[in-house]
Amino acid sequence: MKLYRYLTGPDDSAFCHRVSQALSGGWELAGPATLVFDPVQGRVICGQPVMKEVPGEDYSPDIKLSDY
Repeated sequence: MKLYRYLTGPDDSAFCHRVSQALSGGWELAGPATLVFDPVQGRVICGQPVMKEVPGEDYSPDIKLSDY
């Protein structure tokens, strides 16, 4: 099965660590990062799509993606 996640969060080191943790867990970048400015909160929000191939398993909408 192929899994997809879109990681989001404030543009800070915690977001970079979340992406690094996903990459270290076998996830791969699935496109460019995005940045938007949230004028209400006064900060930049990042997004990074990642994908992971998990052989021998079937997809179910009940899967908790962060477990992979």
